[in-house]
Amino acid sequence: MNLYKSKGRKIFNIVNIILLIIISMTCVLPFIHLLAVSFSSATAVSAGKVGFLPIDFNVASYEFALTGGRFIHSMLISFERVILGVGINLVLMILTAYPLSKTKKQVAGRNIYMVFFMITMLVSGGMIPTYLVVTSLGLKDTIWALVLPGALPVYNMIVLMNFMRELPEEMEEAAAIDGASPIQILVRVLLPVLKPALATVGLFCIVAHWNDWFSGLIYMDNINNYPLQTYLQTLLQNFSRMIQQGRNGDMAAMMAHLNERTGRAAQLFLGTIPVMVIYPFLQKYFTKGLVLGSVKG
Repeated sequence: MNLYKSKGRKIFNIVNIILLIIISMTCVLPFIHLLAVSFSSATAVSAGKVGFLPIDFNVASYEFALTGGRFIHSMLISFERVILGVGINLVLMILTAYPLSKTKKQVAGRNIYMVFFMITMLVSGGMIPTYLVVTSLGLKDTIWALVLPGALPVYNMIVLMNFMRELPEEMEEAAAIDGASPIQILVRVLLPVLKPALATVGLFCIVAHWNDWFSGLIYMDNINNYPLQTYLQTLLQNFSRMIQQGRNGDMAAMMAHLNERTGRAAQLFLGTIPVMVIYPFLQKYFTKGLVLGSVKG
């Protein structure tokens, strides 16, 4: 007890708190600045007057982002991709990680499968062969071209496999004595205990699907099939031209209040909202005990 009340311990805690606050601020302040820019006028942003509070508050950038429905349509495609992709990811990771978490005596050829998966992490087939496979299967310009090529994220599968290895063997042995089959053991015994692990790898998959823009650029010929991040990428590249076209058209009044920086800031902020909403609900599983209370006595 005296160790935690000593002068050195108090100094160590204070230094840790200060460092964590500084690191947190370096992550939060740029985001606050981005939000302030999105709500500020084009004149204030161009003059460099915007810090962490909006100047000449307006929502023209968000009106521009939501005009025409393209942004909302792309976001719905991204939601569809996340729901399908994460569901497929979790199912395949569970079905692969469960047998691989056993010893080589329990699963014949386990080491061969592990070597195979490790090779896929180190060496890929390449972008062109992957594109040819996707095209030959008729997946191009469909949602499945964004989902199936990365259906089994090997790194996340290995993380889940290591979680399963840490589970006490007594859990499965007790279920097997009661007559449960391997599938019943997996579904009724292990999965409820694996909620923290599934939430962790599931969040990794959500972020990976949501942030991926390159797949949409490669596999989608029709811009109407672009997921949100691909749409934002193309929008950011052509933003100046779009603003100029808007100023010459029916949206001239709205365009007078925004420029390239304010428009980009609004688009980027809107694109991060779904992940910001989901993350707090899954954060608690990162630090929760994995097998807390699973075996008594």
